Amino acid sequence: MLRILDRIFKTGMLTEKPPRDSELEALGVKLKREIDRRFRGSLAIRQVDSGSCNACELEIHALNNPYYDLERFGIHFVASPRHADALLVTGPVSRHMETALRRTWLATPSPKIVIAAGTCACDGGEFGISYASCGAVDNVIPVDVKIPGCPPTPMDLLKGILAALHHAVVERPATQRTRG
Repeated sequence: MLRILDRIFKTGMLTEKPPRDSELEALGVKLKREIDRRFRGSLAIRQVDSGSCNACELEIHALNNPYYDLERFGIHFVASPRHADALLVTGPVSRHMETALRRTWLATPSPKIVIAAGTCACDGGEFGISYASCGAVDNVIPVDVKIPGCPPTPMDLLKGILAALHHAVVERPATQRTRG
């Protein structure tokens, strides 16, 4: 028993292995440059839970903690799709959320960026398509980038957001690149 307690005191609290600070900072600098170039300094994201188990949401919330501090890179979450530049959708789309997700997508100003976060959002996960589930997000609305993982880590989410920004700039016509 003492051996176990001694090991606990030596190890301390570990919930996840944090990324190297240099890796996070390098990714943050890339994100900030892309956001400054594309969105004039600020990227507004509307997060939509379309029927998830909330594991992805916990990782998304971790992005706002003092360690990751998403705001310092110019990214913030908004309550209305009308104020959003991007949608971050988690979970398989339940039949009850199908219409709400479409309305949210329609309310988001163009050009829209849609990111499917988590295995369930990417391919339906364990739920697939059934009487209660539409499956993946791209079965309901167009998706620009998929971030796999159950749940994806905060670093994976940041990399996915950066990939979505690159995808949106490359894939969209030049007339839609500026925010207006």
